[in-house]
Amino acid sequence: MAGTMRGVYTNLTDIRYRVFEEVARIAYEGGDIERKIDHLPYDVLPGDLATYRESIFLERAVIGERIRLTMGLPLQEVDQPTTLSEGLAAASRPETYYQPPLINIIKFACNACEDNVYRVERGVCQGCLAHPCREICPKHAISFKGKKAYIDQDLCIKCGRCAQVCPYQAIHHYTRPCAEACGMHAIGSDEHGRADIDYERCVSCGQCLVNCPFGAIADKSQIFQVIQAINAGEEVIAAVAPAFVGQFGGKGNVGKLREAFKLLGFSGVEEVALGADLCAIQEAEDFLEEVPDKLPFMGTSCCPAWSVMAKKEFPEHAGCISMALTPMVLTARLIRTQHPQAKIVFVGPCAAKKLEAMRASVKSEVDFVLTFEEMAGMMAARDIDYLSLEDDNKSDFDVASADGRGFAVAGGVAKAVVNAIHVRHPELEVKVENAEGLEACREMMKKAVKGAYDGYLLEGMACPGGCVAGAGTLQPINKSKAAVRAYARRSPHKVATDNEFRSLIGELEYDSDGNRVDHEVDETDAAQRSGE
Repeated sequence: MAGTMRGVYTNLTDIRYRVFEEVARIAYEGGDIERKIDHLPYDVLPGDLATYRESIFLERAVIGERIRLTMGLPLQEVDQPTTLSEGLAAASRPETYYQPPLINIIKFACNACEDNVYRVERGVCQGCLAHPCREICPKHAISFKGKKAYIDQDLCIKCGRCAQVCPYQAIHHYTRPCAEACGMHAIGSDEHGRADIDYERCVSCGQCLVNCPFGAIADKSQIFQVIQAINAGEEVIAAVAPAFVGQFGGKGNVGKLREAFKLLGFSGVEEVALGADLCAIQEAEDFLEEVPDKLPFMGTSCCPAWSVMAKKEFPEHAGCISMALTPMVLTARLIRTQHPQAKIVFVGPCAAKKLEAMRASVKSEVDFVLTFEEMAGMMAARDIDYLSLEDDNKSDFDVASADGRGFAVAGGVAKAVVNAIHVRHPELEVKVENAEGLEACREMMKKAVKGAYDGYLLEGMACPGGCVAGAGTLQPINKSKAAVRAYARRSPHKVATDNEFRSLIGELEYDSDGNRVDHEVDETDAAQRSGE
């Protein structure tokens, strides 16, 4: 189920993009921002006829909440009178981070979908004489009414045996799409049957928000704050994740990308594949030093949702997850060696990176995080037609290796680490296991702690398909995979160790006090997840 809506342009997609575009437009224009924000739902949905929901008033209320989240503001209390722009003064400061929680459910937009319920499709049920559904039910929850099967929900234990034996496939298993997409089992129901997030479990992967067909789930954004920094004349540099290829159209034309960022007001743009190379080198060194003498196995570090899940649910093996800083952080630190006063904006596919950038334990050098969707909204606000832009006639980003660029696709991280190991030890066999999606990652860890993967390098990716399937992407997953791989082949370097900045790894991995920085989950992280 997860990912079935990816790359399908729907009415909800249009609304989501429009909100990003209009908030960005208001931020760029300035003026009476408060008045513009309060009027924005009427600009997005003019007229008096509903298009998507039962009333135009409900539609505008949902749009209003999405606007607030895009501004980095919390959802409103619907039982109290308020204005849409309330709290805008605090959000207008360029340095403002959104307040947790990051992923939010707009309750009155939720359809209160049934979750994990088996029901008989009475129009399909043939009332057969064998009654296999009734005979196999261990709790006697199935009876026949009017010659049609009926399931008593109070007795049903959701085992699904009835659905398996029905010769007409007349018994259907209903699941809540957002809950099914959540690999952390963090979504339940409130007292009204609406979706509810357990923030103690949520790792902010964002798969719920892209799989909700009612547009009831959204994450907070920093579009407004980034543009405020640009308007203030700050040096703002974009660090673009390897999954960028093809997201805005075309086939990885870096000249157009640089021109687009220039028109948006950015001072420069660098590719995060540079940091991916450094991450791969560091993880290769750690693997050689620690596995199997000190650690039974080693898991990769680059996906924050996977690493948090692994450390949280398997705390006794938390040390088996690599301590290497992620490509995002390593790239930001590298940029800051040459631009110490710059504001650095990570632009990528991932909602969880927004949470990572806030961690005290990471001591991140990243000032803001934007998704590709949000960046596309900024382009639309500035009337930038990406494909029609002139190429700046400079070469591609020419530092990162093909392996570093391959981080964006599932399996690419492990491949990069193994290739870096083989540069030093070509004879060494490195066993690898990788998992896509948090459910699969959990199963991989369960097997690993039981000894099934002793001596292995484990790659975990929270999003099925890898970073190209992140919550903030614009293109179908398979199309993105092909584009990233084609772009990677254009690199003049094959493996991470060809990176000319590899000698700086030691400096970038340590803080100003000489302590190595890692990704341990600390109390600050827990508070950010829970919304405290």
